[in-house]
Amino acid sequence: MLRPPSPPPTRTLRSEGPVSERTAPPSRDTARRTSGDEPPRRSLTERLQSTLSNAAEEHRANASAEEPKGSRTRRQAGRQPRRARLRLTRIDPWSVMKTSFLLSVAFGVVTFVAIFMVWSVLGAAGVWDSINSAVASIVEGDSGNSTFDVTDYVGMSRVLGFTLLVSVIDVILLTALATLTAFLYNLAAALLGGIEVTLAEDEK
Repeated sequence: MLRPPSPPPTRTLRSEGPVSERTAPPSRDTARRTSGDEPPRRSLTERLQSTLSNAAEEHRANASAEEPKGSRTRRQAGRQPRRARLRLTRIDPWSVMKTSFLLSVAFGVVTFVAIFMVWSVLGAAGVWDSINSAVASIVEGDSGNSTFDVTDYVGMSRVLGFTLLVSVIDVILLTALATLTAFLYNLAAALLGGIEVTLAEDEK
């Protein structure tokens, strides 16, 4: 015979009281404080002392690791110097133009000053007067009525003006020539790879 199904068990609900009276689970900070895992907080003086001591120890370690001044590590006997093979593939035309312009201006100033010094020394030494008297004695004899003056042709003002003009032309030409050379080298390096240079380490 089949037994009738038993009725489901009845559950009894217990009143846990009002919500406000329920105890909330302890937070992490409270658990840490109660468990004693958090280390005690150090004072400001202790932290400063520890920082200074660490810095002093690091400074002593760095000082002991440094080599004395003037000492060079000597190469071991039989060791070949290291070599590096590099290739100059491009030259900046702008930098070449600035450098060549500055060098050409310096060259022009040096030339102008040198010509001025040479002509001043020649005039103080009486070279022009000697040339005038020699030419007068050769051309007109002993008459002494010569009107020839070498300074009319190679005088100070005339020579310095010509030197200044040549210096300005040299500045323009040298700057343009150096910049054009940089462009031509870049084109050649793009086709052929550029100039190869081998660098070696100093053996000392």
